[in-house]
Amino acid sequence: MNFDLRLPIGALFTLYGTLLVLYGFFGDRAQYARSLGLNVNLGWGLVLLVFGLGMLFARARSGKRQ
Repeated sequence: MNFDLRLPIGALFTLYGTLLVLYGFFGDRAQYARSLGLNVNLGWGLVLLVFGLGMLFARARSGKRQ
C-alpha cells in the first residue's frame, strides 16, 4: 500500500491558508492595531497557501495515483 502523505498535508494547508487569506482581506482592520498595523492573518495565510500548493504540486509531479 503506497500512501502519499503529500496529498492530505497539501490539501489541509491549502484549505487553512485560503481561509486565513480570506479572513485577512475581509476581516476587521481595527484588530491589527495590536500588531503594529501588520495584517498577520494575510501574511501567514499566504505562507500556508504557498506551502500547501507546493505539496500538491510535488505530488502531481511524482506521477503517483491512488
